[in-house]
Amino acid sequence: MTDRRNFGSSSVPRHLARGVVGFGALIASVALLPVVGPAGLLLAGVGVLAFRGCPTCWVIGLAQTISMGRLRRSCSDGVCELKVATSAVGGDARPRRDATPT
Repeated sequence: MTDRRNFGSSSVPRHLARGVVGFGALIASVALLPVVGPAGLLLAGVGVLAFRGCPTCWVIGLAQTISMGRLRRSCSDGVCELKVATSAVGGDARPRRDATPT
């Protein structure tokens, strides 16, 4: 089962591309109203699909995509902490490419 709280993409460029398509379609749908009439609002649907529902969720997903692999959440005894992920070798705080958020 997938985590429904995850709004991120697999990469930052892919997420930014979704944003360009989403914002572009929403802006175009309003800008084209005088030219093509209500048919221009069909582009709003494309924008909503690109955002997977809402622009706010896209922004949250951008933050998740950027932090993916850099932060770790650990919970014990009902208390959760957010820490910088450490590498298996050397103990530095550089992001790991193979890391999956928990």
